[in-house]
Amino acid sequence: MSVSDGSQQTISVPGRNPGAARGTVLLVDDDQAVARAYERLLKKAGYAVEVSHDAQQAVALFGQRPFDVVVSDVRMPGMSGLDLLRAIRQVDLDVPVIIMTGSPDVQSASEAIEFGAFRYLVKPINLGQFLVFVARAQRLHVMARVRREAMAEYGSEGRYLSDKAGLEAPFASALGKLWMAYQPIVSWSQRSLFAYEALVRTDEPLLRSPAALFDAAERLDRLTELGQAIRRHVADTLSRDPLGCPIFVNVHPSDLQDESLFAPESPLSRFAPRVVLEITERASLDQVADLMPRLVRLRSMGYRIALDDLGAGYAGLASFAQLEPEIVKVDMSIVRGIDVSLTKQKLLGSIVSVCRDLEISLVAEGIETVGERDTLGRLGADLCQGYLFARPGKPFPAPIFDDSPIQTAIPTSATPAA
Repeated sequence: MSVSDGSQQTISVPGRNPGAARGTVLLVDDDQAVARAYERLLKKAGYAVEVSHDAQQAVALFGQRPFDVVVSDVRMPGMSGLDLLRAIRQVDLDVPVIIMTGSPDVQSASEAIEFGAFRYLVKPINLGQFLVFVARAQRLHVMARVRREAMAEYGSEGRYLSDKAGLEAPFASALGKLWMAYQPIVSWSQRSLFAYEALVRTDEPLLRSPAALFDAAERLDRLTELGQAIRRHVADTLSRDPLGCPIFVNVHPSDLQDESLFAPESPLSRFAPRVVLEITERASLDQVADLMPRLVRLRSMGYRIALDDLGAGYAGLASFAQLEPEIVKVDMSIVRGIDVSLTKQKLLGSIVSVCRDLEISLVAEGIETVGERDTLGRLGADLCQGYLFARPGKPFPAPIFDDSPIQTAIPTSATPAA
């Protein structure tokens, strides 16, 4: 079929099934004449259309029923189209939103893209292209739903949230559903508990993995907020902890610039003598201004410093020298399969030697097999952490000491190296 836009232009509309709507569109524009024109165009093209002249009313409508596509003007009194976009993302991560404006500017365009608008259209809009964009948006919505279902099936939802608006609601939910798991660190030679590491978890399905949670926090510039929430949860656990053993708490380099970490009244500060702050090597320390004075302040409060993930991230030896840690944690990439890799054994042996000379404690993490455990023990890495001893759990899982026969065989040169 074809429709006229009121000028000499004739618009060809893709064929449709008479009597059946092609999809549902929420049209939001405070200019009633403009809204009526677009409503007629969309209805002639076969869409079911709901019109709102107020963005706040549109939010209410969106909460009452699903829509396939949202088309909104930017500049409206009270609540803008960009605010509407953010509000919609609180309840629907997938629905495509087309933003229209008669007064384009770089800031609104960049915000529209940043918060996941499907298109940013400048009025007057070519009506033929407008219908094409609406049709594409509807198809995209169908594909997005299918993709999200597939992502949910394989547990990787958080990686699919590509825009800030889509991340805001799940991240807020994740903070509200935050909890801490604890994994024991043991002395294998003594068959005794040495400490526990606090590991962040959340029951928010879209950000269930810690990697997805931290990725979302970084993209939303909310790493500081996440770090503060983690420390509050750990402090709450410590206030009810009867064990009294040290607790390792992960700290992102950006946390070192958060003054609340140094505040005596902060929840974790009163437990500082029991806390080891693990500073991950997966992010550069160069971003931290006045690093050394900040470390001095933390140590004066009673905290000890650990370098986490040695061998996995940035300039390992440089970070080692910058932090001068009391404890070093060797990344599982070195530990995994060390019993069958001469290269890894020589590397770990060198690290153990340096730590011994500097009187630095060493923890090997990610241990899953008896072979790995026994090889580490032979090389002098006595402090161990990994699934072989206990999986992370709510406070506080007891470590399991499996006294399987120690494997003392040293790999020959023919042994595969990692």
